[in-house]
Amino acid sequence: QVQLVESGGGLVQAGGSLRLSCAASGRTSSTYARGWFRQAPGKEREFVSAIRWNAGSTYYEDPVKGRFTISRDVARETVYLQMNSLKVEDTAVYYCAAGRGPFSGRDYSNERAYDYWGQGTQVTVSS
Repeated sequence: QVQLVESGGGLVQAGGSLRLSCAASGRTSSTYARGWFRQAPGKEREFVSAIRWNAGSTYYEDPVKGRFTISRDVARETVYLQMNSLKVEDTAVYYCAAGRGPFSGRDYSNERAYDYWGQGTQVTVSS
């Protein structure tokens, strides 16, 4: 089992920045990829970004490309999501996920490919 704990959410004005963190514990050696998903009120959960844990290759959904950056600290078993130029439409609960893999290209954005999930952290962007 892998436990994931997100932090760093909050309230920010449009154009501002936040950095989310997701710390993992447990059987983390089985991690193939870590991802961030989000769910806005009344909407389905959607993919935001992912990183292949060992290789460091990154993946982004189009709406966040150029604004969000995913990174990892392998020693701390932590993945980060730096969010810049935030927009009102980025308001959502952000979830961290981990998958044992292996992943093909499309798996990174597929929530069903992930095995473990955090509890989520609220990000609210005001206008």
